[in-house]
Amino acid sequence: MYIGIDVGGTHTKFGLITTAGEVIEKAMIDTNHDKDQFIEDLIAIITNYQAEHTDILGVGISAPGIIKANGYLLTAGAIKPLYGTNLKEAIAKRVQLPVKVENDANAAAIAERWIGNAQGMENYLCMVLGTGIGGGIVANGQVYRGFNGMAGEFGWMLMDRLPATGDLETVSLNQRAAVVGGLCYQYQLALASAASELTPVNDAREIMERAAAGEPIAEKVLADFYRDLAVGLLNLISCFDPEAILIGGGISANEAFMNRLKQTLAELISRHHSLDYLQGIVENKILSAKLGNDAGMIGAVYQLHQTLI
Repeated sequence: MYIGIDVGGTHTKFGLITTAGEVIEKAMIDTNHDKDQFIEDLIAIITNYQAEHTDILGVGISAPGIIKANGYLLTAGAIKPLYGTNLKEAIAKRVQLPVKVENDANAAAIAERWIGNAQGMENYLCMVLGTGIGGGIVANGQVYRGFNGMAGEFGWMLMDRLPATGDLETVSLNQRAAVVGGLCYQYQLALASAASELTPVNDAREIMERAAAGEPIAEKVLADFYRDLAVGLLNLISCFDPEAILIGGGISANEAFMNRLKQTLAELISRHHSLDYLQGIVENKILSAKLGNDAGMIGAVYQLHQTLI
């Protein structure tokens, strides 16, 4: 049995996970942004489980940010005090258990190979849509981290003509095709630009409902969102030639979203001479991820499990 922990900027989820990847118990606490207290909270989770179970084999931790293979956090998303912390060392020396710390998107990606929709696949990508866009690359059955551990930051990709001055990330995939930082943000900008009397919303579902009802600004922003996200997928297909790209995040459970995304991507490919020529010869599937909110801690445990066996 393993302890799985999934650290988020607001909440930290944790649970017990079997050697077959089944989550048999889970709970959640608020994420403390004080470094020392944050570590103490994780230690308490682990030691409480150790007191109740004698068969704990190790601890898998998924967390946001750029994380080196040795557990050193170059960044940690919104949890600024953890920047520059070796979380693996900080935890392992206190609990006397093997500890693995993995980037959350990498963990979500590899979890899908264990018990999700990428079973049997050796080369695939996972794109997680939320406030921003996270990514995981699996090559030859293993997570590919890059030299510094930051491979898979798909949201940093730039979309089109660069602004003459200022932050280039205003034209990044994060600010154009993420759910909150992209779709919702662009809708708010469009409402403000049009001096619309409509109430701004920060909920993708409501924007989709407004578009379905014929509201012109929502229709335009939503169409741009699908196009930009499909452009990102087209670029990833061109660069990696994956067997599949798995789309994660809550929006991926929406069948209408997935259908329109696939349709938009197919339309773009039909206008791309080189890729269009290969249609029917090669295949790059677009799939929903399976494991949802448990993917992070399952994947972090799987990375540890692979090491121990």
